[in-house]
Formats: sequence, C-alpha cells, structure tokens
Amino acid sequence: MRWLLIGYMFLFIERPFEVWPWLGDLHIERVYMLFTLAVWAVYPNKRFLPNAQHAAYFCFAVAVLFAWAVSPWAAYGQPVVEDWLKIVVFYVLLVTCIHDEEGLKHITVGFIGVMGLYLSHSFREYLNGRHTYRMGIARMIGVDSTLGDPNSFGASIIFALPIVVALWKAGIGGRRGRLLMTGYVGLSSLCILLTGSRGSLIGLLLWFTIIIWGTKYRFTALAAFVVAAPLSFVALPDSLQTRFETIINPEVGPANARESGEGRMLGLQMGLRQWANNPLTGIGPGAWRPANRIKIESHNLYGQLVGETGTLGLLSFLALIGCFWVNVRTVRRIRRDVPAAWQNDLIFTLPSAIGVAVFLLLFMGNFGHNLFRFTWLWYGGFLIIARYCVARRLANWDPELEPEVEDEDEEAELPPGWVVHGPH
Repeated sequence: MRWLLIGYMFLFIERPFEVWPWLGDLHIERVYMLFTLAVWAVYPNKRFLPNAQHAAYFCFAVAVLFAWAVSPWAAYGQPVVEDWLKIVVFYVLLVTCIHDEEGLKHITVGFIGVMGLYLSHSFREYLNGRHTYRMGIARMIGVDSTLGDPNSFGASIIFALPIVVALWKAGIGGRRGRLLMTGYVGLSSLCILLTGSRGSLIGLLLWFTIIIWGTKYRFTALAAFVVAAPLSFVALPDSLQTRFETIINPEVGPANARESGEGRMLGLQMGLRQWANNPLTGIGPGAWRPANRIKIESHNLYGQLVGETGTLGLLSFLALIGCFWVNVRTVRRIRRDVPAAWQNDLIFTLPSAIGVAVFLLLFMGNFGHNLFRFTWLWYGGFLIIARYCVARRLANWDPELEPEVEDEDEEAELPPGWVVHGPH
C-alpha cells in the first residue's frame, strides 16, 4: 500500500497527464485512484488512528461543503471542491493504512523523492527554454499546469524544505542521503530564485533563518549566510535582481509589480468585506472571482478563509491549527524526556519539521491563497502517524528495566527506568 500511496503522490505533484496531453486522454490518474481504492478496501488492519485532528478536518470539510452548497456561485466552486475532496480521500488512505515507523519513513522519503523528480524535471525544461513571461521578466514554472505557476511552484518548494530537515536529523540514507539532501536544498533554492516569486524568496530566507538559529553555531552560520546571500543575488540576471529589489523598493519595478504587491492587502480587505456581507458561510469556495468581479484570486489566505467559508470555516480552521499545535507540542515535550538515542529518530524530528511548515504556510498566507493546498492534509496525516508511533514506542517501554549504561555520569543524566537502546 505504501508504494501505491507514493505513486499517487507522484501523479499528484508531477502530473504527467498535464505534461503529455495524450496521457490526459487516458485519465490515468482516475484509473490509478480507483485501483488504489480497491486495494484499500481489502487491505488488512486499516483503521483511523486516535487523534482529535481527524475531528477538526471533518468540521472544516463540513464547513466547506455547506458554504459551497448555499453559495450563489456554486457552479464556479465545483472544480475547487472536487479537487480538494480528492486530497481528503488521500488523507483517509494515508492515516488508515500507515501505522508504523517504517511506513512513515517510507512515505516521507517517497514524498521528498517525488519532489526531487519534480524539481529536476522542471529545471531541465527551464534550461530547454520553457518559462513564462510575466511582470516584465522570464520566470521559471513547474512542468504541470495546476500548481506550475511561478508563485505556486515556489510555494510548493518552500513547504517541502522542512521535511528535508527532519530526514537529515534522523540520518536517513547515511552519508549518501545527506549528500542528496544537500543537492536537493541547493536545487530548491535555485528554482525559487528563477521563479522570480518575491513571496517564495521571503519564505526561503525565513526558512534558512529558522534553520540557522536552531544550530549550535548559529552566529557563524548566520555570518556565512549573510556573505553567501548577496553573492547569489548578484549572480542572477539583471531582470531578476530588479524583480527582487522591488520587495524593499517598489519604485524600481514596473507598475504591474507594484499593483501585484498591493493586491495582497486588497485580497484581505475584500475577504473581510465579503465576510461582513455573508457572515456564516461566506461566498463559497472557488467563488472569489465571480463574487468580487475581478480576474485574479485573493492572493491572501486570511481573506480567502473568511471571505469564502465565513465564520464556520474560520472556527474549524482555528480548531485545526490548534490540533497541529497540540500534537507538535506533545511530541516535543516527550522528546525532551526520552533517551538521547531516540531523540533524532524520525518520529521525533518530523513533528517539529511539520510545525515549521505550518508556520510557513501561515506566514506565506499573507501573500498567497493556500487554503485548499494539499499540504494541510498531507502534513496533518504525517503528524498524526508520527504521534501514534511515539505513543506506541512509549507503550513498549518497560519501566522495570535498569538503564544499560556504563558511565555513571551518563546514567545520572537519564530519567529513571530509561534504556539507551531503541524501541523493542
């Protein structure tokens, strides 16, 4: 089942049926999902893992469906709702079938592997001349059409980077794995720069800052980063340099670049206005353009949230964020008390990485409408599985065992009853 889930990740992210239109005529993604559902139907021991986050997702799904059902623009929202429900189905498959540490590692590595293929393919196409010309510059795009827009493409890269840190700390793949992950981060940074996405660049700088601050040598690493960043900037073409300079000096760019930046705040204002007009359910998912009579989306998570789903959507979304917080905090608290030999296992490093990813989703939501992005559900599933694996490992701990250490000082640092070896 793990390989089927990873295969669906590949179809969802790479979307070969959008790259090669003849595959789209075969509807391979539908055939694949139907086959996966058939396998899931007979898969043994499937069940929902106990976690309140399931209820939060259910409440949010009810809010979205209700807002869509009563919306005057329901026909416009149907594609959005259908695509989002497909992500919900994958979430159900994930959390009902993956219940152990090996399965979680397999799925997580598979996700980063799929992202690596996606970035490599997109970069190769860019070198072959495939790009979009927007805001007066040539900008790199993803190979797909659904999330291949420069801004969406850059955001996908940003939200995957924290997972790389979890794998790095867990030592997945040994020296070769770390070499591959170093190359992945380098390729990710290059692709973000080539997209010309100002929001993604800010997200990348924020992510690097978080990583650097979490190291023992933060000041040395920060100094090296401060030196390397300008060198990377001057290596860019003049058009991209001017594009990124508009972040701090909008006057150097064209008028449409300034209007694009101002549109993020306008999206929040329009969302609040629609919320005031439709306080319970908003205007409905996917109804932003027809309801506001504009040609672009909100480009703001918070305007999109209250404007399209109303108070019901807002409350359920806040409950969901609260569940992310509780799950991450719980695992982090447990991690402080477990033996040192456990602390860098993936089930302990992944929740913190997901916490960073959620923070980036919320931060970049100030200049991107990412409410229905797959990341919310996929990472929630990863987190639920990780917390369950932590609980199961603790349940296998025998408090009657004496610490198996030779050094008396090392023994004194361990909580009573803990052993240094891994799980039973």
